[in-house]
Amino acid sequence: MPVSVLIVDDSGFFRHRIEEMLKDDPRLQVVGTAVNGKEAVDLAKRLKPDVVTMDVEMPQMNGIEAVRVIMREAPTNVLMLSSLTHEGARVTLQALEAGAADYLPKDIRAWMDKGSSVRSQLIDRLVALGRSRRHQRPSALERSFPGSTRKGTTMVFKPEPETRQAPPKPRPARPLTREEAPRTSARPVSPALRRDPPPAARGDVAATPPSRVRFPDCKLVVIGASTGGPAALQKVLTALPANFPYPILLVQHMPKTFTQVFAERLNQQCNISVKEAEDGDRLKPGQALLAPGGLQMMIDPKQTDRVRVLAGDERLTYKPSVDVTYASAAKTYSGKVLGVILTGMGADGCDGARLLKQAGSTMWAQNQETCTIYGMPQAVVNAGLADAILALEDIGPLLANRGPR
Repeated sequence: MPVSVLIVDDSGFFRHRIEEMLKDDPRLQVVGTAVNGKEAVDLAKRLKPDVVTMDVEMPQMNGIEAVRVIMREAPTNVLMLSSLTHEGARVTLQALEAGAADYLPKDIRAWMDKGSSVRSQLIDRLVALGRSRRHQRPSALERSFPGSTRKGTTMVFKPEPETRQAPPKPRPARPLTREEAPRTSARPVSPALRRDPPPAARGDVAATPPSRVRFPDCKLVVIGASTGGPAALQKVLTALPANFPYPILLVQHMPKTFTQVFAERLNQQCNISVKEAEDGDRLKPGQALLAPGGLQMMIDPKQTDRVRVLAGDERLTYKPSVDVTYASAAKTYSGKVLGVILTGMGADGCDGARLLKQAGSTMWAQNQETCTIYGMPQAVVNAGLADAILALEDIGPLLANRGPR
């Protein structure tokens, strides 16, 4: 049965363009269109689609308000479409806070170009989100939708301040040298690996009880995530105390503008400090460095208490890539790394996790039931690289309570 899609956009061009992109893929079926948030809510309740594409700015009821109502009255996965501006990033994160599962940049030039990758990105996301929606258990859905009458919360960011300081200008990035580059695959990821495995291939592995998890002797925590990652990272990081004894590296698949805004918002919520990484930043206990969108983050092989933020290999599919950061940590810190892989499409992080394990480090993977998309953790679990498979709500407390006393 194809994934049913509800398209919501006040622009006739975008409604038509999305329908045109989806019509020839047998895995997807457009079941309705709406021109504003109020219509979207009514159709979501009546049609019960597997996934909704949602514009942000619309008359009568905007996209964020519509997401909140849908999550309360007819929970389903929502893919937000938003601009790549600073304001677009801020609004998109508000939508994720309201319960949206993922987002896709809405660059009209790319959407008009029939040769661009937008169609494949849109289809991959809709198929993965639609299939995951069908196979989520009720308890997982309850945890996924804040703002509803169901139990559980995810994003709970405080309102942003009225004024904002101008962000510092990033240092120019340069490509990695042969000596600096971590040894990880630079091959483009095949379409088969980029897509979430079909339901028949999913193995539901029970979560490891927290009482059975042994906290490793480590010097660094590295966390990777993609689809569903903003909410998952917020859940994990807000559980950590200000005196958390390890530095943290975060790799979240996001465009450049989004990572800056995401780091600012996390920093408002967390007891630890969170910032978008800059080339030369020091690794500090109680601080999380978020890899900038469009670049790669690795540990400086010459000054191992600092990070390098560089352009990286152009052949790499993901920028930033979890594999690159994991591989760099394995090369520099050997067996003293705790790697954590959270929800996301594809298999980014699996190659790097293998290097971490070969170096003697520890890997934790989020379990299927609490993932938005089980692709990245599943790849690590299926490869036999996970020392613990954990429910999302257990990861933060385990990090907070199992460190050295």
